[in-house]
Amino acid sequence: MSLNQQPEKVYDLIGVGIGPFNLGLAAMLEENGGKETLFFEKKTEFNWHKGMLIDGTTLQVPFFADLVSMADVRSKYTFLNYLQEHNRLYHFYFLEKFHIPRTEYNHYCRWVAEQLHNCRFGMGVEQIRPIENDLYEVTVKSEVSGEAIKYYARHLVVGIGSSPSVPSHLEKNLGPRVIHSAQYMNMKDELLDAKSITVIGSGQSAAEVFYDLAQIQDNDKFSLNWFTRSKGFFPMEYSKLGLEYFSPDYTNFFYQLPQSKKDEMVPNQGLLYKGISMETIADIYDLLYEKSVGLEKPAIHLQAMTELESIEKQDDSHQLRLRQNVTDETFELQSDVVILGTGYAPSFPHFLMNMQDKIDWDEQNRYQITNDYVLKMKGLEDSHIFIQNGELHTHGVGAADLGLGAHRNAVIINKLFGQEMYKLNEKNVFQQFGVQHSWKTAEVR
Repeated sequence: MSLNQQPEKVYDLIGVGIGPFNLGLAAMLEENGGKETLFFEKKTEFNWHKGMLIDGTTLQVPFFADLVSMADVRSKYTFLNYLQEHNRLYHFYFLEKFHIPRTEYNHYCRWVAEQLHNCRFGMGVEQIRPIENDLYEVTVKSEVSGEAIKYYARHLVVGIGSSPSVPSHLEKNLGPRVIHSAQYMNMKDELLDAKSITVIGSGQSAAEVFYDLAQIQDNDKFSLNWFTRSKGFFPMEYSKLGLEYFSPDYTNFFYQLPQSKKDEMVPNQGLLYKGISMETIADIYDLLYEKSVGLEKPAIHLQAMTELESIEKQDDSHQLRLRQNVTDETFELQSDVVILGTGYAPSFPHFLMNMQDKIDWDEQNRYQITNDYVLKMKGLEDSHIFIQNGELHTHGVGAADLGLGAHRNAVIINKLFGQEMYKLNEKNVFQQFGVQHSWKTAEVR
């Protein structure tokens, strides 16, 4: 494009990825009006963690953590309005549960996506580059036709989510019988002909996969193992005051800390956002108790403090080498199938590769992000790139929490409009995270 030539069509904002966070942003922007926006998603339809839509699993947050409610309960895109539109209000009323089925949350999100005019599925963003006039050129490829189309925007929002994470020493072993838990439901039928299955991991995903398999396990079908290097099969923190760490108040407190202090804190807060729900632990224990009635001994083995060191393919099975980290003993066992519930990690978007020199990186080569979720850039201060769920190191443990998604979107929209479209309260929780200003010791003069 020649110098100072303006594209025929310029969008105020283009979004990359349509997960729950960007879907919520698209819904809030469409309801507000006044801005031209488009959101692109490579997948041909919305599906939230499709490989983990296991029957009986629920969200780990209350239904208020839908796409919009925590910013605007009057929106037509709330979960309660979804229930009303589907004639399920009385069903939900009598259910008397705050935590809804994961399949219903996915169906609710698909219902919202079907109503939005600013969402394009089956369209993968290939490249983004800044051009003259403080604009971004976004190259998008149709997954159906293969046609590449260029779009232009003043601002961007990246919400591609995280990717399944596998320890580097195990990556070479991935295949049809060694999978990440994110693939579980997609491949479950093919895995059930195994004589032995091993689950690795200490989080909710590993627990849900183990519980699903344990329900159908019998000694004539397959043996089942569950190992984790964690110190135990521990519950995630879910006390009421503990939950206040997933609030705008804590996010604001955390953001103001020195980066060195943040990096010190996050690794010690694992049970705030990792671990297993108390309900899942109880379900597993109850199932194991029932299976052991009459001194029955199901071929099920659970062991914590144990790390998977290697996997070696052996004919139609695998030789696993493990270490008990407390006793420092190593041992080996055979397993036809291995399911790695080893979590998720943020990844650098490939479409920003040609802009790496314009991004302001920190000392550990991570994004630097402003308090209002803008990626710090060199020379592009007025053309914002907003980051969704990539700010754990700058904003704290609430980065991936569904309950903070609508609040973050409200912050982004207020920044985009340059005015308060959504009221953001400074005090939302009972506790104080920092020292109250009026109590601070006066400076010695």
